[in-house]
Amino acid sequence: MFGNLDIITLQQIWWLLASVVGSLFLFLTFVQGGQTLLWQVSADEEEKSLIINSLGRKWELTFTTLVLFGGALFAAFPKFYATSFGGAYWVWILILFTFIVQAVSYEYRTKPDNLLGSRVYELFLFINGSVGILLIGAAVGTFFTGSNFTLNEYNQVRWTHPLRGLEAAFSLFNLSLGLFLVFNARVLGAMYLVSSIDFSERPRFEAKVRRACLVNLICALPFLLYVLVSLLLMDGFGFDQAGVVSLVAGKYLANLLAMPVVLGLLLLGLVLVIWGVVSISLLNGRRGIWYGGLGTVLVGLAVFFTAGYNNTAFYPSKVDLQSSLTIYNASSSHYTLTAMTYVALVIPLVLLYIAWVWRLMDAKRISTQDIEGRKAY
Repeated sequence: MFGNLDIITLQQIWWLLASVVGSLFLFLTFVQGGQTLLWQVSADEEEKSLIINSLGRKWELTFTTLVLFGGALFAAFPKFYATSFGGAYWVWILILFTFIVQAVSYEYRTKPDNLLGSRVYELFLFINGSVGILLIGAAVGTFFTGSNFTLNEYNQVRWTHPLRGLEAAFSLFNLSLGLFLVFNARVLGAMYLVSSIDFSERPRFEAKVRRACLVNLICALPFLLYVLVSLLLMDGFGFDQAGVVSLVAGKYLANLLAMPVVLGLLLLGLVLVIWGVVSISLLNGRRGIWYGGLGTVLVGLAVFFTAGYNNTAFYPSKVDLQSSLTIYNASSSHYTLTAMTYVALVIPLVLLYIAWVWRLMDAKRISTQDIEGRKAY
């Protein structure tokens, strides 16, 4: 069946699949966002435990999805994986380090007589939710602003900046995208806490979490506005039928206009995130995480589609335009993509399993009684 598809179709399918996984990761960063709210909304150790144990039931999903995203890119677009991870390794090492200390923190925060003390592990959780997400946003921003690499005829990468990827965080566009993702994660984190914690005995705690949802949306808006305006006005990296890459004025605006479905995903996603915040902060609802989560996924899809489709270099080189990577020159062979597409047929089953487990975990909102006398994070 899939063996009859031409390689261009398979390349487009796998950019779609990688975009879906990446967008799901952005939704799951509600765990990281919730971690950064720990000191802001909790008034005592019991409230901290409610937050951490609520998020602790889901923290593995974010890291697993990040690894799955990297694995999909490695298998489908190995030249990108080799270029980015082989050249900009400091940014990826730092990102992975923030996720390692997250795992350690959930395991050891409440261990008796632990060496560092609970507040140090809480600081690690904050770093994971702030620095980690900021750097991921900066890395995604390089899909539009470009990176400092060249490839020779043997596809060996040479990185031309000594910071090895960390320089991406010093671009105003990349930094703004990263900060938007940080505040959006905090919005999603507040939404999830409202849906998963039983606040019946702690109305002031609930009020602070609901207020944090609105406050962080307001903080996110300036960065979102800057990213959107810049995206519509900036030059982009396009290529012609011969594969020659060049700077194109208004490329990303042209992409959105040429792909009205993608523009619709972007607008609908933003509306859903805002509606989720309204339902949580103003209408006293509890299901805003599903509006905000779906909205985040749709916005993520729009970002990845704009970066990769419509003859656009999704990983452009600022120092050598012809080294830029596209979904066509960076992909695996026809055979590999075909085999992977058959394997991808199990993805819906995995998603159904995750949904089933999620439903079982969240069937009852977590309360103080649930963390007393049990293993707590």
